[in-house]
Amino acid sequence: MPNSSSVSEFLLLPFADTQELQLLLFRLFLGIYLAALLGNGLILTAVACHHRLHTPMYFFLLNLALLDLGCISTTLPKAMANALWDTRAISYQGCAAQVFFSVFLVGAEFSLLTVMAYDRYVAICKPLHYGSLVGSRACAQMAAAAWGSGFLNAVLHTATTFSLPLCQGNAVDQFFCEIPQILKLSCSDAYLREAVALVCSVSLAFGCFVFIVFSYIQIFRAVLRMPSSQGRHKAFSTCLPHLAVVSLFLSTAMVAYLKPPSISSPSLDLIVAVLYSVVPSSVNPLIYSMRNQELRDAVRKLYGYMLLRNQ
Repeated sequence: MPNSSSVSEFLLLPFADTQELQLLLFRLFLGIYLAALLGNGLILTAVACHHRLHTPMYFFLLNLALLDLGCISTTLPKAMANALWDTRAISYQGCAAQVFFSVFLVGAEFSLLTVMAYDRYVAICKPLHYGSLVGSRACAQMAAAAWGSGFLNAVLHTATTFSLPLCQGNAVDQFFCEIPQILKLSCSDAYLREAVALVCSVSLAFGCFVFIVFSYIQIFRAVLRMPSSQGRHKAFSTCLPHLAVVSLFLSTAMVAYLKPPSISSPSLDLIVAVLYSVVPSSVNPLIYSMRNQELRDAVRKLYGYMLLRNQ
């Protein structure tokens, strides 16, 4: 039986069985990928170039756009290249890199969403203390903590997963390398080491989830006590994009990892994987731009400036 020392590459699950359908899906995912690059790139440029957007909320949004770009760029380009060239192979090192960056970026994004919930909580529930609690130094420290927690989590999981002996071949039942699929290839009694790392990650994720829920309970209570309907509408409008992004993030992850094993199949797993690895990164810029007039105005000015330069 092969083990990890004899595996030099893995075979990823193709998007479809026929080359014609593969090429069709390649065009579809190329369009989605380009839309994600454009949307997140516009947010990055708008926030960086417009001084009115140099506030804590937009600083965290800039970090979120960076993470979304990283998330979708970790998995989709390799899958599209395989579809275009009608191959399934990914090197052992490439697979390990996909696992590392996927865990790193997803973990950092959930931590950042938790920080963004705290930012909204302070802005609405403690507005007089906002400048002192969420100053520039505090923002940098919280963003660094979010990125750092994702990095440490990724190091832990990647080192643990790829130290396991592989006894079940090298065919991964997913279009990118992810930990559950790699564990299926390990020896039956070897993946208990990963369970310890998994408990740590689940505990951290649950803590973030509880903090987000608690923050929004306090936010809704504060908003409902506001005397004016205009104030309530303005407060809700600043929270709804973040709440929508959190809901999309959690719902796609829950569908992927908490669905009953009895309904699991390679085709269904592929569809679900696309939902949680591709859709959020593509949709998040749209969610934020739809409800945010300042961001729309900044993007519009940026677009007008680019048109003037090209004339």
